[in-house]
Amino acid sequence: MFDALSPEEWRAVALSLRVSFWATLLSLPLGIFVAYALARWQFWGKQALNGLVHLPLILPPVVTGYLLLLTFGRKGYVGQFLHEWFGIVLAFRWTGAVLAAAVMAFPLMVRAIRLAIEAVDPKLEEAASTLGAPRLWVFATVTLPLILPGIVAGAILAFAKAMGEFGATITFVSNIPGQTQTLPSAIYAFLQVPGGDGQAFRLVVVAIVVAMAALLLAEWVSRAIAKRIAGR
Repeated sequence: MFDALSPEEWRAVALSLRVSFWATLLSLPLGIFVAYALARWQFWGKQALNGLVHLPLILPPVVTGYLLLLTFGRKGYVGQFLHEWFGIVLAFRWTGAVLAAAVMAFPLMVRAIRLAIEAVDPKLEEAASTLGAPRLWVFATVTLPLILPGIVAGAILAFAKAMGEFGATITFVSNIPGQTQTLPSAIYAFLQVPGGDGQAFRLVVVAIVVAMAALLLAEWVSRAIAKRIAGR
């Protein structure tokens, strides 16, 4: 199957893997922090933050992409600042595809990690705190090892979601072959031209294989880590 892919198709697959990897890696620290805040803290605006995190799941992806374009485009408030001060351009670049994929995958990541944190007995953390351990140390030595399966599952699910992201990505960074054309965008492009069904079908198979592999890996890794923790 993979031998049959053309160089153009390989570029789309490679770019999707690259985008998904960086989208997951860069958003993971923030995902852990937000999940912990929603699971453990009480603060003004908590429900608003929860709604904002999950908003990409409810909004049409095109709307999310348009909002990203308004915010991070060269004329957007954030985009203009990044371009003038740091020379960073996100719109119509592969780095923008990373941002779009991260935003769309973020709710799945946060939800998986939050459920893992909520499953941890708060009394374990309280016991460590009463012994004089700083809050950050308690998180690193008590909470983090216990929620590691949830973190791994959330990261892999986010990676799979990023691989399949289309609407927000094509709105924010367009569909430029070799630059911003990810796997879903390539499938869409092939379906728009006569005789492109075969190429689209090959990429569909690749997408299914990658998605299933990610889901199975998330399940296997989570169970393996959980068993290892339980066996201590």
